[in-house]
Amino acid sequence: MIRNAILALALGTGALAAAPLLAQVQAEAPASATPLEAGARTLVTVINATAVPEEAFTAGLLAQVPYEQIAAVTSNLTGQFGPATAVEAIEPVNDTAGIVAIRLEQAVVRFRVSVDPGDANRLNGLFVYDVTPIGDTPEKIAADLAALPGSVNAWFGPLGSAPVISRNPDTPLALGSTFKLYVLAALAEDVKAGTRKWSDVVPLAAKSFPSGQLQNWPTGVPITLHTLASLMISISDNTATDRLIAVLGKDRIVKWMADSGHSDPGLNTPLLTTRELFGFKAYSDDVRALWRTGGVENREAAAGIVSSSSQELTLDDVNAAFAKGPQALDIEWFASPTDLAKMLAHMRKTADPEVFAIMAINPSATPSIKANWRYIGFKGGSEPGVLNLTWLLTDKDGRDWVLTLGWNNPSAALEEGKLEAIAQRILLLPR
Repeated sequence: MIRNAILALALGTGALAAAPLLAQVQAEAPASATPLEAGARTLVTVINATAVPEEAFTAGLLAQVPYEQIAAVTSNLTGQFGPATAVEAIEPVNDTAGIVAIRLEQAVVRFRVSVDPGDANRLNGLFVYDVTPIGDTPEKIAADLAALPGSVNAWFGPLGSAPVISRNPDTPLALGSTFKLYVLAALAEDVKAGTRKWSDVVPLAAKSFPSGQLQNWPTGVPITLHTLASLMISISDNTATDRLIAVLGKDRIVKWMADSGHSDPGLNTPLLTTRELFGFKAYSDDVRALWRTGGVENREAAAGIVSSSSQELTLDDVNAAFAKGPQALDIEWFASPTDLAKMLAHMRKTADPEVFAIMAINPSATPSIKANWRYIGFKGGSEPGVLNLTWLLTDKDGRDWVLTLGWNNPSAALEEGKLEAIAQRILLLPR
């Protein structure tokens, strides 16, 4: 689905052989240990894939979160940072809950942990709270980006200066919901020019599909442009996006894209709504073939067919299409890292300042990352085979930076946690 990609190291897959534990973390918890201390030692075995799930977790937790999902998280952590070696620190809220810091070979990972003392101190709550890499370098990160299967692009550095990390910076890839930044930027320019106001009210009209909430709201409900924009960016609401595209006009958004310095706006002409994109993924190859013949007229004709037919499209149709894995990744929204950096630089010049508050509603950042930057604005997007993560950041000296990472693979679903973990490492690099 098109969604907002949240940086959470709670994603990703990949098998990793169980790593040996150090003697001090293999030992049984002493009799005087609190339940939380016992749970912390169990957590080390969970991270290193040596725990028996039914002995480490309560039945209630495993009923809510399949162990395979937990194993995907821990495998991604050890794949990035090596095996767990010790309990680094415990910050208790009480005897059964708190923050537990686990030392891995190349990072300290902090978890929110809770245990059930009535169930042999099994873990009944677990959440990755923060990750602090140790000894990381741009060179190591560049090598990890290069090792990802499929096509990857990246750019990290201060606006107007040479990048610290760069990979295929001029190669456009599919963006998923990150394209919504262009919709936001065109709206914010209109607000700054005085032709629109954030407080302008429009009725909710045609619905799209999740992610989002507005697809469940009544048709015709009045809603401000500010609310539409905030939902579009913070929770990647697709219905809000399509309503703003209708308000602004597709040509207006593509023109802003060109004005910002996008290297090839034709890749996004005509601009697809989210519902149209869902239709292209769900319908037969005939309409996709018409789009692929090229030319604006053929593409507009294909989009028109999908738009008229999509009134009968159901969420089950969309889910069935995406369940097949990557679908028609050439029918999407496209930009390169250079394009996205230019977009954010142009926004600083032409957009009403409120737009940056909207981008910061969901910064997709851990506490350590938040402490590392004065300002963090974020938008991400994905569908099967597509992932993009893009940040506008301001350092403590007031200088703007951009991090944008893109990953496309038409042959297989992505292990999204791998790119999200790399992003976190980049945002914590010393500057």
